[in-house]
Amino acid sequence: MPTEAVAARVSPDRRARRVRMIRTVALLVGVVVPSFILRELIEARFGRGPVADLSAVAMPMAATAWLAPYASYRRRDALLWLVGPGLYFFAVIAWRVALSPYRDWSPRPEEKPRMRWSRDPEHAGTWYLTEPASGTRHTSSR
Repeated sequence: MPTEAVAARVSPDRRARRVRMIRTVALLVGVVVPSFILRELIEARFGRGPVADLSAVAMPMAATAWLAPYASYRRRDALLWLVGPGLYFFAVIAWRVALSPYRDWSPRPEEKPRMRWSRDPEHAGTWYLTEPASGTRHTSSR
Protein backbone atom coordinates (compact mmCIF):
# COMPACT_ATOMS: atom_id res chain seq x y z
CA MET A 1 0.00 0.00 0.00
CA PRO A 2 2.69 2.61 0.78
CA THR A 3 4.19 2.19 -2.71
CA GLU A 4 0.86 3.09 -4.31
CA ALA A 5 0.72 6.33 -2.33
CA VAL A 6 4.26 7.21 -3.36
CA ALA A 7 3.53 6.35 -7.00
CA ALA A 8 0.40 8.51 -6.92
CA ARG A 9 2.43 11.43 -5.56
CA VAL A 10 5.22 11.09 -8.11
CA SER A 11 3.24 10.41 -11.26
CA PRO A 12 1.76 13.91 -11.84
CA ASP A 13 5.26 15.40 -11.74
CA ARG A 14 6.58 12.80 -14.16
CA ARG A 15 3.56 13.30 -16.39
CA ALA A 16 4.07 17.08 -16.43
CA ARG A 17 7.75 16.64 -17.22
CA ARG A 18 6.93 14.23 -20.03
CA VAL A 19 4.40 16.67 -21.52
CA ARG A 20 6.95 19.47 -21.28
CA MET A 21 9.54 17.30 -23.05
CA ILE A 22 7.08 16.45 -25.83
CA ARG A 23 6.26 20.14 -26.33
CA THR A 24 9.97 21.00 -26.43
CA VAL A 25 10.78 18.32 -29.00
CA ALA A 26 7.77 19.38 -31.09
CA LEU A 27 9.04 22.98 -31.11
CA LEU A 28 12.55 21.88 -32.04
CA VAL A 29 11.41 19.57 -34.82
CA GLY A 30 8.84 22.09 -36.04
CA VAL A 31 11.55 24.70 -36.55
CA VAL A 32 14.68 22.76 -37.50
CA VAL A 33 13.21 20.28 -40.01
CA PRO A 34 11.50 22.96 -42.17
CA SER A 35 14.76 24.93 -42.18
CA PHE A 36 16.58 21.91 -43.64
CA ILE A 37 13.86 21.52 -46.26
CA LEU A 38 14.11 25.23 -47.13
CA ARG A 39 17.87 24.90 -47.45
CA GLU A 40 17.55 21.93 -49.80
CA LEU A 41 15.02 23.78 -51.96
CA ILE A 42 17.21 26.87 -52.24
CA GLU A 43 20.30 24.75 -52.88
CA ALA A 44 18.49 22.92 -55.68
CA ARG A 45 17.43 26.20 -57.27
CA PHE A 46 20.52 28.38 -56.78
CA GLY A 47 23.26 25.87 -56.03
CA ARG A 48 25.59 25.62 -53.07
CA GLY A 49 26.80 28.80 -51.49
CA PRO A 50 26.17 31.39 -48.84
CA VAL A 51 22.52 31.89 -49.83
CA ALA A 52 21.75 28.23 -49.14
CA ASP A 53 23.73 28.33 -45.90
CA LEU A 54 21.95 31.44 -44.62
CA SER A 55 18.57 30.02 -45.60
CA ALA A 56 19.20 27.10 -43.24
CA VAL A 57 19.32 29.44 -40.25
CA ALA A 58 16.75 32.03 -41.36
CA MET A 59 13.70 30.21 -40.01
CA PRO A 60 15.31 29.18 -36.70
CA MET A 61 16.57 32.74 -36.21
CA ALA A 62 13.07 34.11 -36.72
CA ALA A 63 11.58 31.56 -34.31
CA THR A 64 14.25 32.32 -31.72
CA ALA A 65 13.70 36.06 -32.01
CA TRP A 66 9.94 35.58 -31.65
CA LEU A 67 10.05 33.23 -28.63
CA ALA A 68 13.04 34.73 -26.78
CA PRO A 69 11.12 37.35 -24.73
CA TYR A 70 8.77 34.64 -23.43
CA ALA A 71 11.78 32.75 -22.04
CA SER A 72 13.67 35.71 -20.46
CA TYR A 73 16.08 35.99 -23.38
CA ARG A 74 16.67 38.94 -25.68
CA ARG A 75 15.65 38.97 -29.35
CA ARG A 76 19.25 39.60 -30.36
CA ASP A 77 20.16 36.15 -29.04
CA ALA A 78 18.80 34.86 -32.36
CA LEU A 79 22.05 36.05 -33.93
CA LEU A 80 23.82 33.17 -32.19
CA TRP A 81 22.53 30.94 -35.00
CA LEU A 82 25.12 32.62 -37.25
CA VAL A 83 28.10 31.60 -35.10
CA GLY A 84 27.11 28.15 -33.87
CA PRO A 85 25.42 27.83 -30.48
CA GLY A 86 21.99 28.85 -31.79
CA LEU A 87 20.56 25.34 -31.55
CA TYR A 88 21.51 25.09 -27.88
CA PHE A 89 19.92 28.44 -27.04
CA PHE A 90 16.80 27.57 -29.02
CA ALA A 91 16.53 24.27 -27.13
CA VAL A 92 16.70 26.18 -23.81
CA ILE A 93 14.11 28.67 -25.05
CA ALA A 94 11.83 25.84 -26.23
CA TRP A 95 12.19 24.10 -22.86
CA ARG A 96 11.21 27.27 -21.04
CA VAL A 97 8.34 28.17 -23.38
CA ALA A 98 6.91 24.65 -23.01
CA LEU A 99 5.99 25.49 -19.40
CA SER A 100 4.35 28.86 -20.21
CA PRO A 101 2.84 30.87 -18.58
CA TYR A 102 4.63 29.43 -15.54
CA ARG A 103 8.38 29.85 -15.13
CA ASP A 104 10.77 27.70 -13.13
CA TRP A 105 13.66 30.16 -13.47
CA SER A 106 14.07 33.52 -11.78
CA PRO A 107 12.99 36.48 -13.88
CA ARG A 108 15.34 39.15 -15.13
CA PRO A 109 15.27 42.44 -13.15
CA GLU A 110 13.20 44.26 -15.77
CA GLU A 111 10.62 41.42 -15.74
CA LYS A 112 10.02 41.35 -11.98
CA PRO A 113 7.20 43.95 -11.95
CA ARG A 114 5.19 41.71 -14.31
CA MET A 115 5.81 38.48 -12.37
CA ARG A 116 4.05 36.95 -9.41
CA TRP A 117 5.04 33.95 -7.31
CA SER A 118 2.60 31.12 -8.06
CA ARG A 119 0.49 29.93 -5.16
CA ASP A 120 -1.18 27.19 -7.20
CA PRO A 121 -0.36 23.80 -5.57
CA GLU A 122 0.17 22.20 -8.98
CA HIS A 123 2.74 24.81 -9.99
CA ALA A 124 4.30 25.51 -6.61
CA GLY A 125 7.74 27.04 -6.77
CA THR A 126 7.24 28.77 -10.12
CA TRP A 127 6.74 32.34 -11.27
CA TYR A 128 3.59 33.40 -13.11
CA LEU A 129 3.56 36.00 -15.88
CA THR A 130 0.76 38.50 -15.22
CA GLU A 131 1.13 40.70 -18.31
CA PRO A 132 1.98 39.99 -21.95
CA ALA A 133 5.69 40.01 -22.76
CA SER A 134 5.36 42.34 -25.73
CA GLY A 135 5.75 46.07 -25.36
CA THR A 136 2.27 46.76 -26.75
CA ARG A 137 -0.78 46.39 -24.59
CA HIS A 138 -3.75 44.53 -26.04
CA THR A 139 -6.78 46.79 -26.17
CA SER A 140 -10.25 46.33 -27.50
CA SER A 141 -11.06 47.52 -31.02
CA ARG A 142 -13.66 50.05 -29.82
